[in-house]
Amino acid sequence: MGKFNRYLITAALPYANGPVHIGHLAGCYLPADIYVRYLRARKADVKFVCGSDEHGVPITIKAMRENVSPQDVVDKYHKIIGDSFAAMGISFDIYARTSSPVHHQMASDFFLKMYNDGLFEEKESEQYFDPVKNVFLADRYIVGTCPKCGNDKAYGDQCERCGSSLSPDELINPHSALSEAVPVKKTTKHWYMPLQNYEPWLKQYVLEDHKEWKNNVYGQCKSWLDSGLQSRAMTRDSSWGVKVPLPEAEGKVLYVWFDAPIGYISATKELTDNWADYWCKDDTKLVHFIGKDNIVFHCIIFPAMLKAHGGFVLPDNVPANEFLNIEGEKVSTSRNWAVWVHDYIKDFPDQQDVLRYVLCSTAPETKDNDFTWKDFQDRNNNELVAVFGNFVNRAMVLMHKLCGGKVPRLHSEYLDESDRELLGHLAAAKEKIESSIENYRFREALAEVIDLSRKGNIYLQKNEPWTLASVIEKLNQQEQHPKYPQYTEKDLPALQGRIDNCLHIALQLTANLAIFINPFLPFTAKKICHLLKVVDRMLDWENAGSDKLLSVGYSLRAPELLFRKIEDEEVKAQVEKLHAGLKLAAAAAAPAPVAEEKPAAPAKPEIQFDDFAKLDLRVGTILQAEKVEKADKLLKLLVDIGTEQRTVVSGIAMHFQPEDIIGKQVTLVANLAPRKMRGIESQGMILMAEDNGKLIFVNPAEAVKPGSGVS
Repeated sequence: MGKFNRYLITAALPYANGPVHIGHLAGCYLPADIYVRYLRARKADVKFVCGSDEHGVPITIKAMRENVSPQDVVDKYHKIIGDSFAAMGISFDIYARTSSPVHHQMASDFFLKMYNDGLFEEKESEQYFDPVKNVFLADRYIVGTCPKCGNDKAYGDQCERCGSSLSPDELINPHSALSEAVPVKKTTKHWYMPLQNYEPWLKQYVLEDHKEWKNNVYGQCKSWLDSGLQSRAMTRDSSWGVKVPLPEAEGKVLYVWFDAPIGYISATKELTDNWADYWCKDDTKLVHFIGKDNIVFHCIIFPAMLKAHGGFVLPDNVPANEFLNIEGEKVSTSRNWAVWVHDYIKDFPDQQDVLRYVLCSTAPETKDNDFTWKDFQDRNNNELVAVFGNFVNRAMVLMHKLCGGKVPRLHSEYLDESDRELLGHLAAAKEKIESSIENYRFREALAEVIDLSRKGNIYLQKNEPWTLASVIEKLNQQEQHPKYPQYTEKDLPALQGRIDNCLHIALQLTANLAIFINPFLPFTAKKICHLLKVVDRMLDWENAGSDKLLSVGYSLRAPELLFRKIEDEEVKAQVEKLHAGLKLAAAAAAPAPVAEEKPAAPAKPEIQFDDFAKLDLRVGTILQAEKVEKADKLLKLLVDIGTEQRTVVSGIAMHFQPEDIIGKQVTLVANLAPRKMRGIESQGMILMAEDNGKLIFVNPAEAVKPGSGVS
């Protein structure tokens, strides 16, 4: 806990243009909630803020598709998203929205402060314009025929049918989605933030002061900073959003990635009058929980904004998770390949903690991970039911059967090695779980809790209190027990003492498990408290590790199962539902006829082995990737080939997003003569395969060391 007197925890603002899916939960909302619940149990001064991101092109696109206003869209999805979070136990102190008057004022004031301090650059550029509607068009407002697959509903930035990245210039018969008019280019003025001015400070802040950040976060930031920052537009032409508070800025709004993170501040202001304590005092710990697609905005752009404005604390950590795939495929909302949270709640009522458990135990903390319904079933049945739930149920059942439904006393004279060993595990678990949670290793912390319950099962099995009870029963009947004939009547006190000790310790462990599991499975923790007839105050972290949580002689409720088994039919139905949704989305897209497949390229003239041997082919790893300015088709890559790092300019920008190919292995022609492209010297060529217009990297089937030769 250390030097901080208060904590401000944020979770990424979800776009209010659709429901949330389990990838969102696993990415940032569940980890944030676990961390906050732990802090609250520690009695820390903590605020947990989030809200709907209600501006930007995705909102207006959704409104256009549904023939409603943007306000109608955000009102609809703000409620759906908020209800889903609440049902899953995501315990925000406030779930705000960026369309609120408080946020508009806060964002306007923030921009105006920077403007008055002379921190923006004014630049003119050419952008597409609808001459009929008299508005500038974002790429998504330009529709035409995809040159790759013939889809006549492709957008100016992407074809959602074949997945190709596009630019408006490439579309066949482009037209405005607003009026059907052919767009023209027109000059417009915007305000840019010169991020390059903050580069030295950012390198110190991120690369030197926060080397403890997760590898994926640190690495992505380093890649951006090493590549050099450039000025970035902080305004755009639109009628939906926070209006730019300048007289000459009619028809312009704040760019959504300037406006959205300020939503954390405005949400805190809506929550509490002393909001400035959480944003402006140095003894506040600010932590952003996000997905990996938001790393740059939260680690570079927003900190630069806070630094430029002045007076705000900076993020102490940004523990971003990777992506969660579903059944082996990337989540795709456009293809309806997703498990929607509101659907899960309907299909599995009162099973929120099962999903929380599975998503945490398989969380993509260091790499992309996969959710499958079979794994969901297995983890529930084999871990929650068979291990954690089984231990709690056994302890409660045996206590009622052997101890009259009351907590038995602990006989110090009959404590043995197994008792001391389990109590030792209990004391050690607290420190391990604390360390894991405070270092954002939630999977590790949860595994420790489950392992503790597993040790409890082993303890019960080793001591067999039910067998000791049968020995007592036989002795009272003046008979010998066939399994333990060595016991006699003089052993009766010791036998009863062992039963009491075993169940006393098992019940104390049960109470501790409620405390430990509470940040992860809060509904389950409350159920255990109900069974033990204790108030929720027992869940305070200061009680963890204690073997004196339940009073001797205290009556407990009858046992109830904490979890139920998930049946095969339920899993099968969910998989079928997933595939049915995919088919419905495909049918709704109503694609145009597929363009004829291109014939295979004709064979090239025969060469001799000596000709091939001249090529120096090496496997490289892409370290950095960025678009080349004023060149829609070019990406500038930094490729590690073992002995050195090469700059390569490749014409693949229409097929890949820069952030998606970092870390990919490629085959490089390493001895190709350097060639200048757009003023950049390209030191090699990446080998690609083309499949009906789709480009695919030629790379080894398994990861190899950069610089490995290809022969």
